[in-house]
Order: sequence, then C-alpha cells, then structure tokens
Amino acid sequence: MAKEKYTIEYSFKSSPKILYNRISTPSGLSEWFADDVNSRGNIFTFFWEQSEQTAKLLGKKDQKYIRFHWLDDEDDNSYFEFKISINELTGDTALIITDFAYDEDEREDAIELWDQQIQDLRNVIGG
Repeated sequence: MAKEKYTIEYSFKSSPKILYNRISTPSGLSEWFADDVNSRGNIFTFFWEQSEQTAKLLGKKDQKYIRFHWLDDEDDNSYFEFKISINELTGDTALIITDFAYDEDEREDAIELWDQQIQDLRNVIGG
C-alpha cells in the first residue's frame, strides 16, 4: 500500500533566511525538530530521547526548500520537505511541510505532531 502525500502550511513573522537556517542545518533542526541532529555528507541522524532515525538529504535550495527521505521508510517515493514561500502581496512568510501517510489516522497523528513541532519552532525564532 502506497503512502499518500499531504501538505500543511504555517505562517511565520520571520525572514526566509532565519527560517531556512532552522530547517536546513543540524544546529537549527536540533532547536525544534529533534533533541540533537548530526550530519555526515547527505546523511542526517535525528535523535529523540531514546530513539534515533536517519534520513538522506534529497535536495535543497538556499532559502527555498529542503527535502529528506527516511532511510528506514519502505516507500521509496515518500519524503518530508520544508518549503518557504513568500506572499508577494503581503510579504508574509509561510513554511509549507509536505509529508506522507498510509491512512487518515496516521495523517491526523502526524499533523498533530507537526503542529507541536512548529509551535516549538515559533518559540525559537519568535515568529
């Protein structure tokens, strides 16, 4: 059974540069996404309390997006992505998260977790 893609958008009162640093570097990610993050080339290892998970960096563009694939994910087509979007009319910054889930329950649980993590990110950057 294939996973289905979904996206969530969060508004921020922050510059794309500040936001991009928090979503693309081990030190930035360890401020809100995981307890600690290490990288070696294109491989990022994320640590949470008693667990760790490794992801491969699939692509990135400065102040635009970064995309990862969990190495233990059996669905080779799935990934999670952080994309920064600027509304040309208002100048507002948005962080768009793309992720994948097998079913509605898994998606709802994941969105709840993303909401919590984004609140942590807001606390870090003040936006």
